[in-house]
Amino acid sequence: MSALVEKTAERRVQMSLIHRIAGAFSGGTKSPPNSRLKIANPARQSVLADNAEVADHGAARNKGLLGRDSLSSGEGLWIVPCEAVHTFGMRFPIDLVYIDRKKVVRKVRSNVRPWRLSGCLAAHSIIELPAGTVEATQTRPGDALEFSQRSTP
Repeated sequence: MSALVEKTAERRVQMSLIHRIAGAFSGGTKSPPNSRLKIANPARQSVLADNAEVADHGAARNKGLLGRDSLSSGEGLWIVPCEAVHTFGMRFPIDLVYIDRKKVVRKVRSNVRPWRLSGCLAAHSIIELPAGTVEATQTRPGDALEFSQRSTP
């Protein structure tokens, strides 16, 4: 029984950390509606997305990109927390970047077509991007990403 209590306590600590990371940009546990981020890869001197949405609560994480016809260049969706995604019901392929809690890339997948599953147990979150972004930015496992609030025009 004590092992179960320890696991539960550990999970609560993990969830608290996840909410802090996700809330770092909004000052709370959830990002404000329509919150947008810039995601850069300094090691490759590239920008993965300059208009990325944050899906850090149940409804947004569950919906993901479903219902959209496309994802434009510069757009993306950061799903926090998340270790795996599916593309069931999607209408277009996407690139996936799996990152750990320190925002270091753990795995990348390019051109993931509809009706597929993909995951990385070492990941803390996933960035969904337009197909071709990973190749264009040369993003690789081990790259440290930087997240910042998108500047508004």
